[in-house]
Amino acid sequence: MLRLKEKFNELKPVLQEELELKNPMLIPSLEKIVISVGCGNDAKDTKLVQNIADTITVIAGQRAMIVPAKKSVAGFKVREGMPVGVKVTLRGDMMYNFLDKLISIALPRVKDFRGVPRNGFDGHGNYNFGLDEQLMFPEVEYDNIIKTHGMNITIVTTTDSDKAAFLLLEKLGMPFAKGRQNG
Repeated sequence: MLRLKEKFNELKPVLQEELELKNPMLIPSLEKIVISVGCGNDAKDTKLVQNIADTITVIAGQRAMIVPAKKSVAGFKVREGMPVGVKVTLRGDMMYNFLDKLISIALPRVKDFRGVPRNGFDGHGNYNFGLDEQLMFPEVEYDNIIKTHGMNITIVTTTDSDKAAFLLLEKLGMPFAKGRQNG
């Protein structure tokens, strides 16, 4: 069920023509998707951190990694090695499956959803946006959740141009909010 990967392969000539690329190797494509959750003040609760990791694992379809603090910060009461977040990096077929599920199932389930923001591009062809809660994904069972949390999703593309990355994501079906494109 790699609908999005097949759609991307069909879009390659269209993208090459619209971006006026002579070399087909320059056609922008998806490189990876990173899903991350910062634990914040809840980092001391190891049971909650493990629950967040389990939830992200179910959503991504790939085991999530608990991220330890690199150094101690007394002001935040964080010690080196203490868990501070959870992340998973998706590539290949897992990446296309997740993005397809996000676009076609999860985002439409959000109440009053008007599209993802257009200003999440970083100037290097990568797109970032956040989700307020994990319950929009059909795999997540409400009874297994200790506390609702959001997540940040980063879509990394092979292009350095925000315009080309926007065109790629728009053609793949990313529901961008109405308005003007920055960049």
